[in-house]
Amino acid sequence: MNPLAEHLRFYQELGVTGINRDRKWRSREGVPRVPEVPSVAGAGVSGVSEISEAAAIPVTIARSAAEALAAIRDDIGECTRCKLHTLGRTQIVFGVGNPEADLMFVGEAPGADEDVQGIPFVGRAGQLLTKMIEAMGFRRDEVYIANVLKCRPPGNRNPEPDEIATCESFLFRQLETIQPKVVIALGAFAARTLLKTDAPISRLRGRVFDYRGGAKLIPTFHPSFLLRSPGYKREAWDDLKTALSVLGRPVPGALPAASE
Repeated sequence: MNPLAEHLRFYQELGVTGINRDRKWRSREGVPRVPEVPSVAGAGVSGVSEISEAAAIPVTIARSAAEALAAIRDDIGECTRCKLHTLGRTQIVFGVGNPEADLMFVGEAPGADEDVQGIPFVGRAGQLLTKMIEAMGFRRDEVYIANVLKCRPPGNRNPEPDEIATCESFLFRQLETIQPKVVIALGAFAARTLLKTDAPISRLRGRVFDYRGGAKLIPTFHPSFLLRSPGYKREAWDDLKTALSVLGRPVPGALPAASE
């Protein structure tokens, strides 16, 4: 099939009636984020020895979100904290995208393609996610993409509770560093981990939750589920449009008139 025709058919399945040709639609409209200055606890006169001991411990202060993310990745290392490192994992799949993104996508775990390439969402589900991101008016490198687990579970099975408990802190550190305005949780495991709930994704999606640091969290279906059940694409598209509204960005609709 012609790639352009396939791309247009994808938009039609989502219910998009047209793409705005105005370049402003794809522009990033936001105030540059000013890095927060870390607070320093004061010390009394009698605490000289404690200060000297603390000074002997090297402290890394990140000058940017990119540096902070790199420090988190270094902290993970070649992780052996849970059993997944003995179950066929090839490499850590950390995250990719804009370190200061307003929009962040969180999935559940890497698959086979991600395990080989070390990049989240590059397989069939990742190709669909890329189309969804582009349908929102973003480029993939303008958002940030990560998973709850940084290692592939064998056979792409579901993450297990002990694996999530071991790995989720790294995701939370990514979120705190990036400070996105909107977090889109892709699928049940991502939504449950972020919201600390056992509710099914069918009950969580269609809603906007307040999240850490003033962010909004929007659960939706995982792209792999949409590949198996394309009839739910329109509901997923509704969730993405909600995210655009929260971000204050125009929602794709009909093409502008020729005079515009």
